[in-house]
Amino acid sequence: MSYHSPEKIQKSAVENLNEVKKKEVLKPKDRMAIPAQEMPNQDPVQRAKNLEEVSIGYSAEQAQLEAMRCLQCKKAKCINDCPVGIDIPGFIKEIADGNFQEAINIIKNTSLLPAICGRVCPQETQCQMACTVGIGLKDIEKAVAIGRLERFVADWERATGNVRIPQVKAATGKKIAVVGSGPAGLVVAADVRREGHDVTIFEAFHKLGGVMRYGIPEFRLPNDIVDEEIETLKKMGVKVETNFVVGRTRKLVDLINKDGYDAVFVGTGAGLPMFMGIPGENLVGVFSANEYLTRANLMRAFDKDHADTPIYASKKVAVLGGGNVAMDAARMALRLGAEKVSVVYRRTEKEMPARNEEIEHAKEEGIEFNFLQNPKRIIGTDDGRVKAMECLRYQLGEPDASGRRRPIVIEGSEFIMDVDTVLVSIGNGSNPLISQTTPALGVNKWGNIVVNDEQKSSVNKIYAGGDIVLGAATVILAMGEGRRAAAAINKQLSDELKA
Repeated sequence: MSYHSPEKIQKSAVENLNEVKKKEVLKPKDRMAIPAQEMPNQDPVQRAKNLEEVSIGYSAEQAQLEAMRCLQCKKAKCINDCPVGIDIPGFIKEIADGNFQEAINIIKNTSLLPAICGRVCPQETQCQMACTVGIGLKDIEKAVAIGRLERFVADWERATGNVRIPQVKAATGKKIAVVGSGPAGLVVAADVRREGHDVTIFEAFHKLGGVMRYGIPEFRLPNDIVDEEIETLKKMGVKVETNFVVGRTRKLVDLINKDGYDAVFVGTGAGLPMFMGIPGENLVGVFSANEYLTRANLMRAFDKDHADTPIYASKKVAVLGGGNVAMDAARMALRLGAEKVSVVYRRTEKEMPARNEEIEHAKEEGIEFNFLQNPKRIIGTDDGRVKAMECLRYQLGEPDASGRRRPIVIEGSEFIMDVDTVLVSIGNGSNPLISQTTPALGVNKWGNIVVNDEQKSSVNKIYAGGDIVLGAATVILAMGEGRRAAAAINKQLSDELKA
């Protein structure tokens, strides 16, 4: 896709909207004929050197045009494919009619994090996958841009100072502990607090947000967006304790047995990085993508004049993996001054789990992609620093358990790649601290907490959700688990109050 300036995109939107408004009634064929609205972005050359948000967001004209593409299907499959069940046709119709406040009100009946979800959720594999417009045009890329519209009204609400604080019912005397402040934990805190229960969030870091804070760079999700969403929770009366490591500062069961919490939700995520187990991974210059991004995002190591946390100076960076975290790490390395950044992935682009938008943005910024390759070992200098990687070439065989074609080594295909930094992004596991300090808590072989359909664990009054249950997943899937857990906690507390 070629880059178009925001000015050019806006001019086209105004012209198209004026033409569409000339029609008194929009028939389905008229809606299908409206062009899909391109997201305005920063110029690739400029954005590769700054940490400002890449995507600028729709204008009001673009948002209305995009919303007018919605066919308002009677059987809205998009709602079923939304993990938190947002009334998608409902809020889109309000945007098309210019009722932006009502649109955001509809979203907030179900989701308290629209500015975040509109930016980072993979709508193309969820709600937009079922969109009748995309199916009718035989191109999922032309489905109604549900996520971009969600982001638009969330940003509009914030810009106009009309942020609505959800109503909280009368105090019940019940209190709940939420362990972890990622997307699942924030949803539980909001939904339980709405019912009048006392809620305290316990966060191990010094700032709230979980993976949204430490894992996603500001050029994709600005920290002030996360801060403002969290501020809404505080205004609802949710309490916060930071630098509180459950399992160390306090055992999980002690929150119930000693501190008197009536229920506990565990949403600690999956932040334990995995490595490949190849020679040379202990060299200076090898990092997990998680650590690298945490230093840059949470600890703000890019601000070298003011940050206390250092970050490794790199010239030639190799990023191992093909997911969104790999794209984030590669693009961050470029912004931190690397001269060359290469993504090394053992399958082809077709099999990459990263969002298409993130891959395209990386390409536009000059990131190189080395497909059907993977390291065999990392080579170091005499003083223990990375200087190169020995890699192997691959070909694809039959599909494996993931449904993707299995990569097969081409024997004798070894070659050397010059690098001074390697960022490993091949997945994350669950931090074992809570399970190790709570022996009665059931976990599977990967260390994920085992829960029932209501997100309840094997320990009475303890619930869990998000990546600590799913493994590394998406923000919206974690939120979906949070909603189920909150509903179950609210039912438990309601039953206790009636007893």
